[in-house]
Amino acid sequence: MIEIGKKNNLTILRDTSVGLFLGDEEGNDILLPNKYVPTAYEIGDKIEVFCYLDYDERPIATTIDPDIMIGEFRLLQVAEVNEYGAFMDWGLEKHLLVPFREQRNKMKQGQWYVVHCYLDQKSGRLVASNKLDKFLSNENLQIKEWDEVDLVVTRQTDLGWEVIVNEKHKGLVYFNEVFKTINIGDVIPGCVKKIRNDNKIDISLQPLGSRVLEPAANKIYSVIKENGGFLALHDKSDPEEIRDMLQMSKKTFKKGLGTLYKERKIKLEDDGVSLVDE
Repeated sequence: MIEIGKKNNLTILRDTSVGLFLGDEEGNDILLPNKYVPTAYEIGDKIEVFCYLDYDERPIATTIDPDIMIGEFRLLQVAEVNEYGAFMDWGLEKHLLVPFREQRNKMKQGQWYVVHCYLDQKSGRLVASNKLDKFLSNENLQIKEWDEVDLVVTRQTDLGWEVIVNEKHKGLVYFNEVFKTINIGDVIPGCVKKIRNDNKIDISLQPLGSRVLEPAANKIYSVIKENGGFLALHDKSDPEEIRDMLQMSKKTFKKGLGTLYKERKIKLEDDGVSLVDE
């Protein structure tokens, strides 16, 4: 089955004046226009393409990777607005429509919005929406605590950053868990720190538990080496100073120091830490 809005691994069936026809195992075919045809190919080769609808609403393939695919949430820019809605630039010739009914507030040309791409069942077209909550649910969670997850940053609140978790759920990264610059639309990894009784999800941007020790220790060790063998930080240093220099919490810093000290990689001094001569 050729899936619209997704990447498909298809077989090159035949070469024509307008391009290559590609097919699946069920006998369906689709055109890959000449401008996307690779310089070298053979009939029978497999090729990965993205499939969508062209200006005439006909299925068509491209070797260009779009900025969003069906089921995803991504930050896109409005290329134009007309009587049908807002049209987002998603990296393809034909822009992606956000109908007016799918806009939380009227979108403006040139502005950026996090949107969700889906297949409209009535028209069969790929469209987008920035009414994100209707595509998310925390009722039946498909994750558990300590899971590594994929995040899309959606907005800043009084408590922290709201994130979409694995394209399915809604989570929150509290400000005191953020040790690097993040922005709306960022696609970043994270970990499930806690699932509350009401199924609200607390997210950490750092590995949890013992898994944080080795990365933290390695980073501290690298920074000490980069600074000539000495780092002017210690267990009494201000948390903000540690965050600015190492992008980690003071608690993680102290655990990392402990790991390095046990391995006899560093010496703890009054005004900082230094490498042990090897």
